Amino acid sequence: MTRLLTMKNLVIEGFQKETWSQIVSGVDLHVDRGEVMGLIGESGAGKSTIGIASMGFCRPGCRIVNGSIQFGDTEMTMASDAVLRRIRGVRISYVAQSAAASFDPAHRLIRQHAEAPVRHGIMSHTEAELHARELYRRFDLPDPDTIGNRFPHQVSGGQLQRAMVAMAMACKPDLIVFDEPTTALDVTTQIEVLATIKEAIRDLNSAAIYITHDLAVVAQVADRIMVLRHGKVVEEGPSRALLASPKEDYTRALLSVRKGGGTKIPHRHEGEPLLDIEGVTAAYGGGPPVLQDVNLRLTRGKTVALVGESGSGKSSLARVITGLLPPARGSIAFDGAELPAKLGDRQKETLRRIQMIYQMPDVALNPRQKVHEILGRPVEFYFGTRGTEKRRRVAELLEQIELSDHYLTRFPSELSGGEKQRVCIARALATKPDLIICDEVTSALDQLVAKEILKLLQRLQNELGVSYLFITHDLATVKAIADEIVVMLQGKVVEHGTREEVLTPPHHEYTELLLASVPEMDPDWLDNLLKTRVGAKLREGPASERLSRIER
Repeated sequence: MTRLLTMKNLVIEGFQKETWSQIVSGVDLHVDRGEVMGLIGESGAGKSTIGIASMGFCRPGCRIVNGSIQFGDTEMTMASDAVLRRIRGVRISYVAQSAAASFDPAHRLIRQHAEAPVRHGIMSHTEAELHARELYRRFDLPDPDTIGNRFPHQVSGGQLQRAMVAMAMACKPDLIVFDEPTTALDVTTQIEVLATIKEAIRDLNSAAIYITHDLAVVAQVADRIMVLRHGKVVEEGPSRALLASPKEDYTRALLSVRKGGGTKIPHRHEGEPLLDIEGVTAAYGGGPPVLQDVNLRLTRGKTVALVGESGSGKSSLARVITGLLPPARGSIAFDGAELPAKLGDRQKETLRRIQMIYQMPDVALNPRQKVHEILGRPVEFYFGTRGTEKRRRVAELLEQIELSDHYLTRFPSELSGGEKQRVCIARALATKPDLIICDEVTSALDQLVAKEILKLLQRLQNELGVSYLFITHDLATVKAIADEIVVMLQGKVVEHGTREEVLTPPHHEYTELLLASVPEMDPDWLDNLLKTRVGAKLREGPASERLSRIER
């Protein structure tokens, strides 16, 4: 096979606390044409740093101090800016973890897709747009001929992530760096995207670096896996051999967490209703309904998991509850009182009692504020706490999310994806709320950290009686934390009940589809799934078509 990328003794330093320290320590890596290299490890392990280094790039505050990065005939560490510009986006493309933070909100999707191939003279603007629509169709995006005319905020998080993967393939690159490309996707969409990624790499005869914290996902696409921790290589080998017989304790720990499933929830006594939603229908700007006659009840001290595909209405329901999307019909009662539909009509105390943790920490945190400012603001705003007591409370919040006080003076750009999400969780906890709406709060976290976050959320619930509306596409998380489950599809509730009722066969047809789409550690799982009846359903079309078939 043709060697495409070679890294030798790569050392990268980051500037923290007025000193330089190693964040990647002597890593050797190679990728051949047609091969996928999977990078696995906890948040802060150096995965993304190595991935973007393949493009001859370092984040602000980082520097390459030693080693070689050879891409084809080009030494990336010595290449001029002009040479790098001819390579980046053309021969090497990058798919970021957060599509919402990566797209320009002022331009339509198809214009951003066409920019690279047009600027580099690969296609005309018309050809680039035709190619974009072809890729949108291949990635099963709704209305592929027109979705490119939308702005980034007009599509769901999962749809935006798929559009970003399509954009990375616009110039038919030799190497694609996938940095958690399916993190924001529901399980069924994840299957479709993984299958498309495998097909595209094969068809283009290109190569890929696939960065993820999910071993079951990387097992479906990677030929080889490298396990990283604290910037060092823990273990490396062919995917099948490494998954079947890991040599190092750390790798075994990652595997045991992924295989172990959820944590059993202690029994909690039945409480009073806290949130009662009846007949809610809502739409954006006079468009078609995104929620249709939704009913949901959440008991104090309990957790309701809201599951469904991208675009099913999960996050839209969260916006209705928080007052960001007033419903066209229906009512919402909170703690026995009617909840004003609009955010601006709600009292300060009501705002304190309902908090939300967003799916995309990159766009949820103010990039100009340090961590102590981000956490200190709600403490001061809602409780009037200042001075020493405010600093004590902020330090306590950091301790709860298992971050040291060294993080107090860091900006969000100096945090890993998982660290940013933990700061978002701490900010919600700062108000001592009664209800926290968790919108994919563990999707950006590696398995070990996610497990600890779920333990933390459950402990706080048992101690404080806080209630959670847990929006997620991770059914392992649902099994770990949910008391009740609500399944949504195209703005409608298609199944609801206790965790045992929903997860015990026989399942509703759509619930069965979701459960069957959860990746397993077997490298052949994806290929085998696509040959089954469930795989055929996944290939039949988007959620709207599935809904019509289910209703029939």
